[in-house]
Amino acid sequence: MPVFHTKTIESILEPVAQQVSRLVILHEEAEDGNAMPDLSQSVATVKHAVDNLIQIGYETVNTSDDSILKQDMPPALQRVEEAATSLLEASNMLKEDPFFAPARKKLINGSRGILQGTSALLLAFDESEVRKIIAQCRRVLEYIGITEVIESMDDLVTFVKNISPGLTRMTKQVDDREKELTHQVHKDILLRCLEEIKVLTPVLISGIKTYIQLLSSNSPSSADAKNNRDHTCKAVGVEIEEIIRVLQLTSAGEDDIEADDAAILKNVLNEMEQRQQEAHDWLRDTQSLPGASGEKALHDMLASALVAAGRCPNPRDAEVIKKTVSDVQSMVNALNELRASGQGDSVQAQALAKGIEEKLADLKSLVLQASSSAEKSGAKQLAHTLKSQIEAALRWLRNPAAFDHGYGEQATRAIIADGRRLAATLPPGKDRDQLLKLCNDAEVCVNQLSDLCHRGMGGTPQAKAVARALAEKLNELSESMTSAVAEKVVEDFLDVGGPLKALTAAATAPLETPHREKIFQEKADQFQGHSCTLVETGKIAAANSGVQTKHSIEAVNKTAKQLADLSPVVVTSAKVVLMNPGQEAAVEHFNLVKQQWADNVEKLKTLMDENTDTQSFMKATEAAILSDTSRIEEAIVTADSQAIVDNAANIARRSNRILQVAQQEVDNSEDPLFQQELKLASDKLKAVVPQMVKNAKSLTLNPRSSQHGQNWRKENDVLVDCVRGIRLAVTPKTHPHPPPLSPYAAQADISQLSLDDVRDGAPPRPPPPGDSNDLAAPPRPPLPVDPDAEMERVFQQQPQENQPIMLAAHTLHQEVKHWESADNELVTAAKQMALLMAKLSSLVRGEGGSKKELIDTARKVAEQSAVVTKLAKGLAAECTDRRMRTNLLQVCERIPTIGTQLKILCTVKATMLGAQGSQEDDEATEMLVGNAQNLMQSVRDTVRAAEGASIKIRVQSGYSLRWVRRRPWYT
Repeated sequence: MPVFHTKTIESILEPVAQQVSRLVILHEEAEDGNAMPDLSQSVATVKHAVDNLIQIGYETVNTSDDSILKQDMPPALQRVEEAATSLLEASNMLKEDPFFAPARKKLINGSRGILQGTSALLLAFDESEVRKIIAQCRRVLEYIGITEVIESMDDLVTFVKNISPGLTRMTKQVDDREKELTHQVHKDILLRCLEEIKVLTPVLISGIKTYIQLLSSNSPSSADAKNNRDHTCKAVGVEIEEIIRVLQLTSAGEDDIEADDAAILKNVLNEMEQRQQEAHDWLRDTQSLPGASGEKALHDMLASALVAAGRCPNPRDAEVIKKTVSDVQSMVNALNELRASGQGDSVQAQALAKGIEEKLADLKSLVLQASSSAEKSGAKQLAHTLKSQIEAALRWLRNPAAFDHGYGEQATRAIIADGRRLAATLPPGKDRDQLLKLCNDAEVCVNQLSDLCHRGMGGTPQAKAVARALAEKLNELSESMTSAVAEKVVEDFLDVGGPLKALTAAATAPLETPHREKIFQEKADQFQGHSCTLVETGKIAAANSGVQTKHSIEAVNKTAKQLADLSPVVVTSAKVVLMNPGQEAAVEHFNLVKQQWADNVEKLKTLMDENTDTQSFMKATEAAILSDTSRIEEAIVTADSQAIVDNAANIARRSNRILQVAQQEVDNSEDPLFQQELKLASDKLKAVVPQMVKNAKSLTLNPRSSQHGQNWRKENDVLVDCVRGIRLAVTPKTHPHPPPLSPYAAQADISQLSLDDVRDGAPPRPPPPGDSNDLAAPPRPPLPVDPDAEMERVFQQQPQENQPIMLAAHTLHQEVKHWESADNELVTAAKQMALLMAKLSSLVRGEGGSKKELIDTARKVAEQSAVVTKLAKGLAAECTDRRMRTNLLQVCERIPTIGTQLKILCTVKATMLGAQGSQEDDEATEMLVGNAQNLMQSVRDTVRAAEGASIKIRVQSGYSLRWVRRRPWYT
């Protein structure tokens, strides 16, 4: 089946599919009694092109060293050659008899063969190119492994000399591959891994150098240096392994964190099948050594099986899979020991290899069984974000009587559980109590609604009333959780660098410092605790913030994990410096690790700022400054100078955080008025902070001085006013459209009209009507089609689970039906796409229609995809918010690619004449379903991003989309 993961493959397949679609339509028209036109010239052109392709293909095979390419390419070449011959024969037969039915069938079979054979040909060549990149990655990976035996500076120089060209070559190849890919998720992962490797490489070299010097001096710290070296080496290996994994992906859905269990299990099964042959070849080759690519394929199969175990609907199946994986790992270790000692062809080794093959077959059967169970049960993966959980819950609450496998109720209970977990991290107080009360109230409602649904009363007025109440509670809970996250980010990210500075000072303290090691341990513990707090807050914010995307969640979690892994390395490196004063290599390594940690913290902080609602952040910071102010007032009364110092420092830090976020907003915006207003407010705050700190210091020296207290209060009041001014400056100024004129407004003054108001006399009397035969009335124009009414008619019933394309269209419908179509071309186009996709669903399922309609509908979907993309890009060009614009462009730019792929897949589906129900037909349908789901999701994301970006449009742009929301269902 066609794959479209590269731009080259897509650009070649699209024109081929266009030609094939024309042949399909001609064939269908001939079935209605029309004669087939003369295709000899067109087919001869195709045959000539195919002959050239075959010649180049065989030359590639003959000159290649890739044994897999030599195996995969010839069958694809043969299929294309046979298909072209069939086309030529069919053309000649139809030239003699334009109505000859067997010739028409042969024409379709040939067309299908050329399309699928060309796809297989391109895929085989592309996989060969990927294997070259992977081979380079593995060479680098294997060479990095020798760091364990580097124990002299000469060895290090040789290592650096040899590894540098390999890393450069790998980086260039991966970078070129990234530019060729069509799936943005895969592109982003490759770029992130390359960037991380660039950061880790100097840290690794520095770590090796430190270990060598400490080892040569017999320092007790050499063990710590060795651990740091090994950690960095492992981190580099993890990034290269991730590159290798992503290079082998061909579908965007394979890395979707919100994919349901059935989809993930199916992907796992496919991955195991792809790696199975290579693993079996390694097992059967008695001369294969440990660490070969075949063993890697085997371990990849085991890793995939463990992923499947985490997604099994049945816990017992998961345990069986885990046990089988453990057994295979033990057997592989035993086999490696025998082969490493030269006993690979012994009876024992061969028995182990055969046993592993049998276990792998059992493992694959278990994963297949789990996949079937998940598909039958309709099990879904719970949404990963608060926003998507709220959406899932509200979908259930719109129609509680509908059967959704309990997904809506699970999402609702997950929100409540997350709310309670978030409350547990908050200090005792009003906010925590309010959050817990909302959780309790929502739980009461969900219990009532669940009970009504289980008793078959989900459609009763009582259930609908409970659903409305629960929807309101969930919205309140969502807002409360967003505010709580903002408060937590404000507190925990107040001073991110302070503990690291304290640790550095303790590590570099002079030898004569009293209790030097004890102080270091205290600072190390504080640093570790601080790092853990940042990591946990990052994870909490990723799960409970209301403005993030799934990709930003991945970025937060990845950065938080790196920070957690790096924190012990920072402490160990600092300890090495402490125990080896004056050791330059140790200090250099510590500085590199420190910088790496600081960069990760800064990245995490930036992600927190981007994913935390700015107004909530500003409001929480302002409230925290007022709390610090109150504590200073209390300290003045008790003459507590230290409390004055601490809280004044907090006010200064919070003010600086406000300035940082304000500067980020200035840099993010292209609205000159907004920038000017925010810069002015920021400059005022920037000027008053030093004065407040200065007066606070004076007050600290004499806390009972009324004059010093008055001076501090004056400056602090100005500071609070400046903070409030920045908060107001970043608050969006919405300019709502004037409400439409009421239809009753014109009727209100009819009674006030009078004939006396007519001053110029009555209008002239019209001429009498002529003969009806001479002047016929014009035909009545057709009534305009209301797209909203048409959508309600098409989507009035909830699609079934066996209607996946219709379900995807229905999901888009649920998103856009809340907006009026008037004066909003984007919403109109999105609604049209939902209707077209609903029609496509019926055609694919064989519920009427023709192949021509299938191809035409796919073409119209692709055309509407281009319209949506054009409108979204036009809106993005006028958006003054850079983040919003980038997000909008990212989600809309993949739409045309998916639309083009849909046309090709529909052409493949249309060529399945006489092949319905075959494996090829099932594969075509499956790919078509996945493509339709991706397209509807992308359009849905685009509509959401466009609605958000519409509030940040240049005033004089003239570009306007009216976003008029219909009344919510629960009002």
